[in-house]
Amino acid sequence: MATSSSLSPSAPILLPLRGAECVRLENHKPYGCKMAMARLVACFALYSSLGHIPSSVGVILRTTDKIVWANEFEPIELTCLIESISTNNPRIEWKKIKNGVPSYVYFQNKIAGDLEHRAQLREPANILIFNTTRSDTAEYRCEVAAIDDQRDFDEILISLAVRVKPVVPRCSVPDAVTVGTSTELRCLENEGFPPPQYRWFHNNEELPQDPKNSPKFANSSFSINPDTGGLKFRRVRKEDAGEYYCQAKNDAGHAQCLPQSMEVYDVDILGIFLKVCAVVTALLVVSVCTYQGCKRACTPKKGHSENNYNWPAQSNVFDYVDDDEGHFRHKSSFII
Repeated sequence: MATSSSLSPSAPILLPLRGAECVRLENHKPYGCKMAMARLVACFALYSSLGHIPSSVGVILRTTDKIVWANEFEPIELTCLIESISTNNPRIEWKKIKNGVPSYVYFQNKIAGDLEHRAQLREPANILIFNTTRSDTAEYRCEVAAIDDQRDFDEILISLAVRVKPVVPRCSVPDAVTVGTSTELRCLENEGFPPPQYRWFHNNEELPQDPKNSPKFANSSFSINPDTGGLKFRRVRKEDAGEYYCQAKNDAGHAQCLPQSMEVYDVDILGIFLKVCAVVTALLVVSVCTYQGCKRACTPKKGHSENNYNWPAQSNVFDYVDDDEGHFRHKSSFII
């Protein structure tokens, strides 16, 4: 059995603190440490029975973030940190998994697949993407194989989501509405990721989602849906007239449409105009139909006279009397 006098004060020793687990003590000094010596003896006896003392448990990986967000066209680094390994030249591979289908992005010591010419491997096994795109949104798996380790393989999965800035939304604002009626203004954008939230502005002032929370808009009847972009008025007021525009915003940025004017009238001028146009059109149609009917009724049918019989034809020849009368009578026109 080793004694305290046989140990060098500067030599590191192993103490089994929890079962077979040992900790290293630097510059251990033998004064008053009988319990430490007993653990030392037990540790050496245990590893002697096994026949060896392992230099490493095996390859162990970790990452700083398993869920990573990045803005489109900006760089991002996926970390694959090797905490423990004995093999000098481990095999490192990265795979991209999208819709359940894996593909290589780092294989045989070079970048491949979707990240070719857009990424590089950084020590120890990190992947740096120079300019992320929305197509890079996927799961990425780092795999390390170490043939000289007892545990010769480990992997870690990282989820990458790329934020996309919204484009200019499509806004729909009515040109004119009547006081007391209901109406809805719409705003839609379908490029941004994650889906944007919507805000409405009236005369360059942002409208609150709940007007009851603002003294200025306490008497207003509008409501805003920030998820769908709808701005609804239950009862339009004269004060609601003005310019409106909508803004779509997410963590990557924001975009807004151009201002559009909405007029508010006391009388439905547009409705009256349309009704007058409808009445005038109906009168024109009736007049044309009446005229055509009268025209067909008053026109004589072909082959018939006004009294429905033929007049006797007139003759332009001379009508002479009998020879015994000694003279003639002019019955018709006499032509010399």
